[in-house]
Amino acid sequence: MAKIEEKKPIVQEIKENLDGAKAVVLVDYLGLTVEQDTALRRATREAGLIYKVYKNTMVNLAIEGTEFAELSKDLEGPTAVAISKDDATAPARVIAGFAKKADKLELKSGVVEGAYYDADGIKKIATIPSREELLSKFLGSIQSPITNFARVINQVAEQKGAEA
Repeated sequence: MAKIEEKKPIVQEIKENLDGAKAVVLVDYLGLTVEQDTALRRATREAGLIYKVYKNTMVNLAIEGTEFAELSKDLEGPTAVAISKDDATAPARVIAGFAKKADKLELKSGVVEGAYYDADGIKKIATIPSREELLSKFLGSIQSPITNFARVINQVAEQKGAEA
């Protein structure tokens, strides 16, 4: 009975972290050095992610009956959880970016906006730029034709002014 009481706060913490999460990614961190793990934690913190290592049984209890329940089949071996409440692609992007430097780090699976993805799917999601990058590219593409049009009109006006 005492063991169950000790687990309740941890399961509750996981549930609170998952509440309102846009994306959850499971990571296999086995083989990382202490320096690499520290750098990974720093990178996830700077990106506004929650990155924690929990016992698989605790995560299983917390995700039971939620949109993240499908992740339970990937909870084997050492597993860390990266959670984002703001940017749906951030956990995959940050972890995949770090995995390029630390080849022992592996993406297991994840749930992004309610949809389950295996390791390959999460790697594809990692290539999607952040919302801010997409918006800036979109605005740049809209602004470019307008700017070019304004230059042409200005050149025509200068030519007409020089002729007069």
